[in-house]
Amino acid sequence: MKEYTTENLRNVALVGHQGAGKTSLVESMLFATGATTRMGKVEERNTVADFDEEEHERTMSIYTALVALEHSGCKVNVLDAPGFVDFMGEAKNAVRVADAVLVVVDAVSGPEVGTELAFDYAREFRLPVLVVINKMDRENANFNNALEGLRTRFPGNRFVPVVLPLGSQADFSGVVNVLTQKAFLGDGSKTGDVPADMADAIAEARLELTEAAAEADDALLEKYFDTEELSDDEVRQGLRKAARSADLRVVPVFVTSATHNIGVQALLEALTVYVVPPSERGVMVQAAPDAEIEVMGPPLNDSGPALAYVFHSYTDKYGTQSYFRLFSGSLKPNDALKNLETGEDERMGSLSTMRGENAESLDVVHAGDIAVVSKLRGTHTGHTLAKGTNKLVVPPQFPMPVYSVALSPRSQSDGAKMGEVLTSIGHADPTLKWRQDAATKETIMEGMGGTHIDVAISRAERMGVGLDTALPKVPYQETITRTASAVYRHKKQTGGAGQFGEVHLRVEPLDTGEFEFANEVVGGAISQQFVSSTEKGVRQALEGGVVAGFPVKFVKAVVFDGKMHPVDSKDIAFQIAGRGAFREAFEQAGPALLEPIMTVRVVVPEENMGDIMGDMNTRRGRVMGMETEVGRSVVTAEVPLAEVQRYSNDLRSMTAGRGVFTMEFSRYERVPGNIQADIIAKAEKQKEEA
Repeated sequence: MKEYTTENLRNVALVGHQGAGKTSLVESMLFATGATTRMGKVEERNTVADFDEEEHERTMSIYTALVALEHSGCKVNVLDAPGFVDFMGEAKNAVRVADAVLVVVDAVSGPEVGTELAFDYAREFRLPVLVVINKMDRENANFNNALEGLRTRFPGNRFVPVVLPLGSQADFSGVVNVLTQKAFLGDGSKTGDVPADMADAIAEARLELTEAAAEADDALLEKYFDTEELSDDEVRQGLRKAARSADLRVVPVFVTSATHNIGVQALLEALTVYVVPPSERGVMVQAAPDAEIEVMGPPLNDSGPALAYVFHSYTDKYGTQSYFRLFSGSLKPNDALKNLETGEDERMGSLSTMRGENAESLDVVHAGDIAVVSKLRGTHTGHTLAKGTNKLVVPPQFPMPVYSVALSPRSQSDGAKMGEVLTSIGHADPTLKWRQDAATKETIMEGMGGTHIDVAISRAERMGVGLDTALPKVPYQETITRTASAVYRHKKQTGGAGQFGEVHLRVEPLDTGEFEFANEVVGGAISQQFVSSTEKGVRQALEGGVVAGFPVKFVKAVVFDGKMHPVDSKDIAFQIAGRGAFREAFEQAGPALLEPIMTVRVVVPEENMGDIMGDMNTRRGRVMGMETEVGRSVVTAEVPLAEVQRYSNDLRSMTAGRGVFTMEFSRYERVPGNIQADIIAKAEKQKEEA
C-alpha cells in the first residue's frame, strides 16, 4: 500500500443493527477495489473483517475490525463495528475515532435499535452521517419504506437520496445517480437506460439534492432563490459541504446489495467525496479528568504535537495489538511516546495498517491515520499517547455495564491465574469489569449483557483459565431500627489459668457513617486495654453479619459497663464477650436488611411504554419520570437490584430487541418485611447445609 498523507485519508465507522449486512458490505468493498479476488460470506466463516474464532462460531461480529481500502487516490479506513447491543462499547469507540459514520440499514427491517444507537453516538461526537440501505435484493425489501422509517425515527435529520434503486427484491439490478440521471448496472461497470416510470421519483430526489446543497452555502442559496436552479457542479459543491458538516445534519442516502456487489461503486466514491479529511476535524480533549472538554484543532496535521488514542486492543497467541488513531503529528517506527494515563514511556516499534487480521507495514503514520502497534508494555484501550510536553488526553467514554455474573474457577490452577487473565480482558475491553465483592465474598464480572459475558468467559478459557458462572448474590446490608442493650459474660475454666470477660453493650441506629464505637465505662470497671479488645471483637462481627450473614452498617456500639478478673481476664476473653454482646443486642434492636437501589433509564419505542410501566410495578420499581424523544419513550425509575439482575434479557423480550437501558447505583433502602423474612430463612438454610 502506498503512503497517504492527511488530505487523502478518510476514516469511516461502519455501524448499524446486527444483521444489516455491514461485514458483507466490507467484503463487497474489498472486492470492488481489487483488494480481494472473491467475496467471503459470514455464514461460510471466511470474511476478512470477522477473523476471530469466537466470531466464526457465533457468525456475528464481536470486535471492531480495521479494513484499509484504496479508492480514487484516497485511503479509506473502514472500521467494521459490531451491531449486537452487547458490543456497543466497541461500536461507540469506533465512532470516537472516525470522521464520519456510515449507518447500514436493512431494506426489509428498516431502522432498528442499532440504528438508533449509531445516530446517538454520531450526535454525541458531532460527526456527520451517511446511510446505506442494504439488502435491496431480499424478499420484502422496500427502499421507500426504509427511507420513510428513517425520516420518521430521526426527524432532526434531512435524508437525501443520492442514488435510487433500479428495481427491488429479486429484480434489483443497479442504481440510478440522481444528479447525472445515469443508470449503473450490476457492479457499476455497465450503464443502462433509466426506466421512464422513474422520471417523477428522480425529479423529486433531484429537487431534494438541490435544496440541501443550496442551504449549505450562502452564495448557492442566493443563486437558487434568484434562478430556482443550480448546475450539477454547484449541487456537488453544496452537497459535499452539507454532508461534511455535523451541524447541518444532511444525510446522503445510498442503496446496495452487498452480497451481489450492486451499488457499491457509488458508495465508495461517496466515501472519498462526502467524508471530511482528518485535517478538517477537531478532537475533543481534556486537561484533567474533571476538566471541561475542549476541542483541539482543526486543522490537525503532521506539524502538530503527536497525539494518539488507543480505541481497540486485540490479543492472540502472538501478543496484544493496539489499534490507535493518530489525531495530530506524525509517527515513525520506534518513536517514543508517553502514556498520559500511566506516565510511562512507550516505544512504538513497528507500525502497520490492517485488512482484518492481515497487517501491512507502514514507514510513517501521518496525522489522521489509523494504525496498529504490537506489544506495548502498559497501554490499554482508552489510553492516550503523546509526544513532547502535551498533557491533553482524549477522554474515553464507555457505556456502563448492566449485567453481572459471579465467577468461580474450575480448579486451583485456574484460581491462581484468574485475576491476571480477567485484568487482561478488562484492559482490552473497558466495558468489561471485574471485582471482588467484599459483601458477598464473590468474584463479580460485569458487562453489557449475557452474550458479552459469555464471550469473555470463552476468551478466558482460550487463555488457559476455566471459569463457571452463577447469578451473583445481592449485596444486602444489615442494620438496626432501635436502641437495645445486652450483657454477655465469657467464662472458661480449663484447670489452669482461665478466661473471663463481661461486657455490657448498647447498640444504636446511626444516621451518618457506617459504624462507630464509643466507651462510656466509668470507675475502671473495664480497663482501656480490654475496651480495645471489646472493640476488636465487635468489629469482627460486622463483616459476617448477625441475622443473615451480610455486613453490618449504620450502627453505633457503646460499651457502658462490664467486669474483669485480676487473673483470668485476657484479650481473647473480651473479644469473645464483645462479639457476643454485640450479637445479642443487635438481635433485640429490630434488625433490618438494606438492599441496593438502582437508577434505571430505559429507552423503548413508544408502543412499548405500557409494557415497561407495568413491568416496573412488578419489580417494586418507582417511576421517577417519563419523557418522549422522537418516537421513543424514556422511563427513569428506581428499582431494587434484586429485581433487575437479568433485566437486559427481559427488556429484549418485551421490545423485540429494540429497548436499551442504563443502570447505576443510587443508595440503600430497607427491604420490605415479607421479603426480608424469605432472605433470612434462605440464609439460615444455607448455613445449616454448609
